[in-house]
Amino acid sequence: MAEFETIRREGVGARTAQIDEGLRAYMNKVYGLMSVAMLITGGVAYAVGTNEAMLAAIFGSPIKWLVIFAPLIVVFAFSAMINRLSAATAQAVFWGFAALMGLSISSIFAIYTGISIAQTFLVTAIAFAGLSLYGYTTKKDISGWGSFLIMGVIGLIVASIVNLFLQSEAVMFAVSALGVLIFAGLTAYDTQSIKNEYIQHAAHGDQEWLGKSAIMGALRLYLDFLNMFMFLLHFLGATQE
Repeated sequence: MAEFETIRREGVGARTAQIDEGLRAYMNKVYGLMSVAMLITGGVAYAVGTNEAMLAAIFGSPIKWLVIFAPLIVVFAFSAMINRLSAATAQAVFWGFAALMGLSISSIFAIYTGISIAQTFLVTAIAFAGLSLYGYTTKKDISGWGSFLIMGVIGLIVASIVNLFLQSEAVMFAVSALGVLIFAGLTAYDTQSIKNEYIQHAAHGDQEWLGKSAIMGALRLYLDFLNMFMFLLHFLGATQE
């Protein structure tokens, strides 16, 4: 009986170690995909944002509305269709979405100084790393944050769309302040959620699911980072003279 218990404990320990190793590899893939998407977004934003002719052609015409709203439409469509896509196709769509986001935010290079953009990016990266680490390591279940944070995101989207027409600085300030707090919370929440989803499905060994799940996890964290950066830029960004 004692030998059986020893074997059972060793088996459980080996399985736990295997899951831990797989989880580290999985999270590394998630962060890697997210990082590549950020590089694509930054590259496109810089290339377009520092080209006055392209900025004028895009944001000086009705095309700007397509550029502004297209990423929102694509991300919802992508989330709805992910189960029907292969992992390779899903990754390609993710890269395309990242490029489209770069086009959408490219005007920041015409509004803010390059130094302030870089400084805000660094602040966002430090904050994101700390929040994501908290979500990954905490023993506290923060899944209850989800419904409140999602409602907050919906409120932010509605308020931002309305303010496109109102152009109110007071509304923009309130949206930015709430946006920083909401996406800070989402960073921790999404990290823990991604981790827990892997642990729950690790036993099945479904590589196709794991591949697409990593892409969706990267998309979630990418959106958390990018939105936190954009809202912080409202406070930390120095405008061009």
